[in-house]
Amino acid sequence: VRKSMVLLKNGKSTNKPLLPLDKNASKILVAGTHSDNLGYQCGGWTLEWQGLSGNSTIGTTILEAIKLVVSPSTKVVYKKNPDADYVKGQGFSYAIVVVGEPPYAEYFGDNLNLTIPLGGGDTIKNVCGSLKCLVILISGRPLVIKPYLPLVDAFVAAWLPGTEGQGVTDVIFGDYEFQGKLPRTWFKSV
Repeated sequence: VRKSMVLLKNGKSTNKPLLPLDKNASKILVAGTHSDNLGYQCGGWTLEWQGLSGNSTIGTTILEAIKLVVSPSTKVVYKKNPDADYVKGQGFSYAIVVVGEPPYAEYFGDNLNLTIPLGGGDTIKNVCGSLKCLVILISGRPLVIKPYLPLVDAFVAAWLPGTEGQGVTDVIFGDYEFQGKLPRTWFKSV
């Protein structure tokens, strides 16, 4: 998991990176449909041909891994799909938004527009419009991210990390370096 993650953006400018994230932040918001869902982290061809939603196997979700790695004094708040009003004025140090595709295999995953499904785009807009934020994309392929890049401080392609959410936190919190590379550039439009 650590070796496959690809850092697509780090900082709104090159001299102000967001990553690695601060483990000692006072209050962190974790949002998104894929933050606490092992089935989504695993993708298709897992327990069922088309995969499953939910925590149907043993493992560590990204949310659980975040709670394990941050300081005991850090308050981690999980809200799956917060609206923009909820995010403002809550005193969050930063946010981690984990979005992506539902599990699929073969033609059931055909997608002609390659947009981020399950309300992921709205979650990115609602959270990253008000807070410093890292977006982690869980998917089996590149998806359209261009509309969201100006809003986010950091963007990571985590692909399908399976049951090992702590492999994701090992890298975003700086215990290990990013090593993953793209075989070709990320597309700008479909």
